[in-house]
Amino acid sequence: MPEKVVVSAVKAGAPYDTARDIASSLSKRSESTMKSTEIRSHVLSELRTRKAASAADAWESYDREHKSK
Repeated sequence: MPEKVVVSAVKAGAPYDTARDIASSLSKRSESTMKSTEIRSHVLSELRTRKAASAADAWESYDREHKSK
């Protein structure tokens, strides 16, 4: 769901337009289904490529802090 990608990226600190572009690029991929780890990897890579590395770092920090519990 592209909306979830946008919301997550914006909450991590990415500009809204960047988050929308990343969600759009994800929906254009040829795979009909993707694992959540593949989506996460794609989004983090795109954030870093689009000069939003701090948002990618914040996303990873959140994952480490909340998903390890």
